[in-house]
Amino acid sequence: VITYGVDYSGARIGEGQAKPGMEQPVYYWDPVIAPSGATFYTGDVFPEWRGSLFIGSLRPGALVRLTMSGDKITAEERYLGDAGRIRDVAQGPDGLLYLLTDEADGRILKVEPVKTK
Repeated sequence: VITYGVDYSGARIGEGQAKPGMEQPVYYWDPVIAPSGATFYTGDVFPEWRGSLFIGSLRPGALVRLTMSGDKITAEERYLGDAGRIRDVAQGPDGLLYLLTDEADGRILKVEPVKTK
């Protein structure tokens, strides 16, 4: 039987989630999103995103945006939930975001502003 925090031999794994000298996470997901590649947005194409941290999610698959204020996370948004598992996120020299999906037919997706008439 597999049990959380216990090895197959029955021995306990790790030393718990907190102890003196151990830093706690600034932010975490429960259930986990299986974070993959990440980048801080510094471009000019999406000025409202400047300073945001973008993270690829392998589970359930999405682009996650964390809004920052100093070293605090103040908001989370998820985009492209139907794009599949996002393995990596990068900002191009053109200020757009590029995403790499993690499927058999993996793709490179370009995130650009919606054109209005």
